[in-house]
Amino acid sequence: MRKPFKWTAVLLMTFIFVFVTACSSGNNNNNKNTSDSTGNEQTNTSTNTADTDNSANANTNEPAPAAEPDPYFGKYDPPINITSVRVINDTFKFMEGQTIDNNMWTQALQEKLGITVKYDWVVSGDQPGGQGEQKMNVSIASGDLPAFIPVNAKQLKQLQEADELEDLTAIYEKYASPFLKEILNQDGPAALASATFGGKLMAIPNTGSSMDGAGMIWIRKDWLDKLGLQPPQSMADVLAISEAFTKQDPDGNGKADSYGIAMNKDLYGGFADITGLLNSYHAYPKTWIKDASGNLVYGSIQPEMKTALAVLQELYKKGQIDKEFGVKDGGKEAELTTSNKIGMQFGQMWNPLWPLVDNKKTDPNAQWQSYPLVSADDQPVTPQVGFSVGQYFVVKKGAEHPEALLKMINLFVETGWGETTTPENYAKYFTGDGFEKFKNMPFQAWPARKNLDIYLHVTAALDSKDTSALNPEEKDNHDKIASWLDGSSKEPLNWAYERIFGKEGSFKVIDQYVNGKALKLTEFYGAPTPAMVEKESNLQKRELETFTKIIMGDSIDTFDKFVEEWKKLGGDEITQEVNDWAKNK
Repeated sequence: MRKPFKWTAVLLMTFIFVFVTACSSGNNNNNKNTSDSTGNEQTNTSTNTADTDNSANANTNEPAPAAEPDPYFGKYDPPINITSVRVINDTFKFMEGQTIDNNMWTQALQEKLGITVKYDWVVSGDQPGGQGEQKMNVSIASGDLPAFIPVNAKQLKQLQEADELEDLTAIYEKYASPFLKEILNQDGPAALASATFGGKLMAIPNTGSSMDGAGMIWIRKDWLDKLGLQPPQSMADVLAISEAFTKQDPDGNGKADSYGIAMNKDLYGGFADITGLLNSYHAYPKTWIKDASGNLVYGSIQPEMKTALAVLQELYKKGQIDKEFGVKDGGKEAELTTSNKIGMQFGQMWNPLWPLVDNKKTDPNAQWQSYPLVSADDQPVTPQVGFSVGQYFVVKKGAEHPEALLKMINLFVETGWGETTTPENYAKYFTGDGFEKFKNMPFQAWPARKNLDIYLHVTAALDSKDTSALNPEEKDNHDKIASWLDGSSKEPLNWAYERIFGKEGSFKVIDQYVNGKALKLTEFYGAPTPAMVEKESNLQKRELETFTKIIMGDSIDTFDKFVEEWKKLGGDEITQEVNDWAKNK
């Protein structure tokens, strides 16, 4: 009989871990098909149960009931074929002899579940508006669709309104494993809610993690120490640090060539964006928040944004921001950071992996430390996080074996993080030999708490010196960090992992946010509204242009004019549609 699941019951924004072993539901069934740790079917031949059942059958003269296959991992016999499509990108690399059609994951689906996936087409270009999205739009318009379809939120809505999709409500309840159900709910109810229409679940979301995108402050701790400064407790402290890093020659080269705060020309997203700084002034760009009346409003046009832009304007005027930031993307701004020209930036948990590790390579004394966002006043700061689902998996109405979708995703999550995973399986199917093998799997879902749990479990193991409870990914991170801390490795990447998952790593900050229930999730997670589709691109372009000009010296009152234009050029219409969605979701 398949080993029962053991999973962490997660309450979002808490640290309460309840380890529960799921009781097997097959203890009283004779010859029930189940699956072992590899997903292959086995047969339970309990002698006592068989004797009882045979006795009952003899008394009733009725045949024994047919064995019911394992709904989570039962292998199809005979095997089945399903059709789908794939959108890939240039980062897809295949091991020798393997292709998108024949690789470790397509082989696993065949061997463990009896499922062969055939792609109607494969296109490279997964960016918004890219070749993949365009190709899928053509397929939707022509009605030439495979049985299992990866879509974005807009495409999901189109197919739902056209009555092209299979209702997955009952299928999900029966075939989604307990572990998969936990994962799909780890980031809160919004993921499944976004795939639900009229009370019917029409898609399975490919979940990610909103908490992983929370903003924080990265500061050169060695510069703080050199200048006799303390970590920031308020935005006033941040501004003082920025001034000191600009004026007091923290790199010691005798030149006034360093900047206090990094910024890139796109303002939001990538390396050195300003979202975290804006959040410190209770401004929330490019997201939907609730106002005092409970209505949804666009964060970028609220009065707090004007206050924050005025601060950025002053920093730019004082030379604490690179004068050429307006023409430099994240990569160019990273070059300044790598070459010891910048000592602070508002970023995210992953920054040590790029570009801070490159600074560590050029200057071994560089020591970057992450700190929580701090408030500009006496109100608590609430870091904004986005909606973590960008892809959905749907089944064409009337397609055979719609439950196969759940079985495939069950296999993915169990192989990656389930009770039966092993270091060998993780290396074979996820990362190993220099390949991101997980990309070969067409149907996925990712735990929202995966990285936070790595931090919690790894730091506990570092204290206890006991790694026996770590899963393969956790053990790998532990070993990298331990080798850096004990000096047995001088690999800068191991320093980067320590800065993320170590005791003073960036997930210590995220841990604090989650524990304090501080994260501010977007209030809108529906498909783009009609007015968004038509007008949002122009509005966002105007926003970027206006805010950049204000930072570089335009009158701060330009913001008020921008707000008026934003409303007239479609913003009010979008706002109405967003609020209509909120009332009817």
